[in-house]
Amino acid sequence: MSRGSSGPGGSTRRHGFGIAGAGVIAAMHAEAIAMLPAARLVAVTDVVPESARVFAEARGCAAEPDLSALLARADIDVVSVCVPSGLHAEVGTQAAAAGKHLVIEKPIDTTLAAADRLIGAARAAGVVVTVVSQHRFDPGLAELRILLDAGALGRLVLGEASTKWYRSQAYYDSAAWRGTWALDGGSLMNQGIHYVDLLLWAMGPVAEVTALTATQAHEVEVEDVALALLRFCSGAVGTIVASTAVFPGFAQRLEITGTNGTVVIEDGQIVRRDISGEESGANPAGLAPASHAAQIADLLGAIDAGRQPSVTAESGRAALEVVCAVYQSAREGRKIALPTAAGGTRGGAGMK
Repeated sequence: MSRGSSGPGGSTRRHGFGIAGAGVIAAMHAEAIAMLPAARLVAVTDVVPESARVFAEARGCAAEPDLSALLARADIDVVSVCVPSGLHAEVGTQAAAAGKHLVIEKPIDTTLAAADRLIGAARAAGVVVTVVSQHRFDPGLAELRILLDAGALGRLVLGEASTKWYRSQAYYDSAAWRGTWALDGGSLMNQGIHYVDLLLWAMGPVAEVTALTATQAHEVEVEDVALALLRFCSGAVGTIVASTAVFPGFAQRLEITGTNGTVVIEDGQIVRRDISGEESGANPAGLAPASHAAQIADLLGAIDAGRQPSVTAESGRAALEVVCAVYQSAREGRKIALPTAAGGTRGGAGMK
């Protein structure tokens, strides 16, 4: 995406951004904000003041001493929440109470109770929230959405999401919160949740989950391998595989199969598209745009237009609900029915 474009649903005015948390993912948010003419990075804060200072100096913005100071700034109307996952709701509810719109890094939080607190706070404050699912804006996913909405694949029968990555022990040892249930979650919650979201976005809500998890290659309290069987409310079935123990790591993969064909996506690109009546074979998409920037642009357009963004807090909660059901199934050794599945719709989570 060029600097001259504000992306899908682009904003019509300039918005000031604050970033809470100056860790690794914050740099991605700063780069995405810099790509958008309708956005500017105003300030950053972190519990380690020196981290915020270094981050701010590198990007020409202010470093605030704490979250309260960041939220007090009148020139900030959107806050990117880039703190550890288990603190997303804590920071997000404070920002919402201050009247700030929110970009929440994935996952929305690590528990449904926390997610519900955040959603409730945002509704009460009348602010707009998006949970980062930037891969919905990848070119291959945009093409898949068109095919699904047109019914080109026929009745959906099977969906598969695979995240087979590798993380060293040093990765988990690099910060005390990594690999903990309270602040991080395991390979499914942290690394695999993006493709859980994409699976729901394509296949619709999940009715029941049966799962196994294991810690195979790391000294952590969470899992580094998760396997799940799903039955969707539509009657279709699916699988989820997520791991940080697969050396050297492979592309994230989404396979969607219907009665008329199959689409296979790897890292946001269509690598296989076989549809009845079409010429079969590989069909790689073009170069991927800055997908974080596209999602932020969509949020800004939503703020200006008074609409919901393409990726809502509720869709972030739906992905978290499936992850929590996987963990519960593995812990209790039984099938888990999802209580809110009957109320979900595919259209509500889709990118139009």
